[in-house]
Amino acid sequence: MTASPAPSAEPEQGGGAPAPKHAAIIMDGNGRWAKARGLSRTEGHKAGVEAARRAVEAARNLGLTHLTLYSFSTENWRRPAGEVRDLMGLLRQFIVDDLPKLKKEGCKVVIIGDRENLSMDLKALVSRAEGETRGNSAFVLVIAFNYGGRDEIARGVRAAAKAVAAGELSPDDITEKTFGTYLDTKDIPDPDLVIRTSGEKRVSNYLLWQAAYAEYVFLDVLWPDFTEEVFAGAIDEYYRRERRYGGVGAG
Repeated sequence: MTASPAPSAEPEQGGGAPAPKHAAIIMDGNGRWAKARGLSRTEGHKAGVEAARRAVEAARNLGLTHLTLYSFSTENWRRPAGEVRDLMGLLRQFIVDDLPKLKKEGCKVVIIGDRENLSMDLKALVSRAEGETRGNSAFVLVIAFNYGGRDEIARGVRAAAKAVAAGELSPDDITEKTFGTYLDTKDIPDPDLVIRTSGEKRVSNYLLWQAAYAEYVFLDVLWPDFTEEVFAGAIDEYYRRERRYGGVGAG
């Protein structure tokens, strides 16, 4: 779907969905955006970082409390080594350049994903970003980096199994709620809305557990062209949905 021309962050009359607090975005289309302009994929990713900055600002303006951005997946290691190196460099640059502003504005930064095969300097930067913003509560920015939904669930299963083996947890006590505490997002509310840009209509191994009841909005806009108006249009679409959570709707 495409964004409405004059979107609003407020619910329409008769809308069935409560106001969203957490949006998660699959930022797709950097490469196609660059190709259409005769630019390198690296330039597309740089433009994507600027779009991410706009999205953080827009999320706060639109009344959200949490924003999760899918910046690098576990499958992205299959890309050319030079592109992977550039993506790693862009995360470093984002943290170094934006951390002071995020701290000042009361933003808490959380990084989810597997950190085992990240370089030592990147691990240190990630820890720094989280440590220096841990006490903030005005807004929560979650960056999914080296993240995959299946990988997260598998890591959670291993952690729970180790707790059972150590006698710290009974198998009978493993519920959806207790298992959720073994995931990267244990202190983060589930997303109300998942947005994917670029016109593709798939979930790409993103927040598979957490987005079980999220509303999905697929946009034709390429990620570097993402604006607050586009974001507000996606929220308008969300408001037109009726969230039933497996129950019976009003109609």
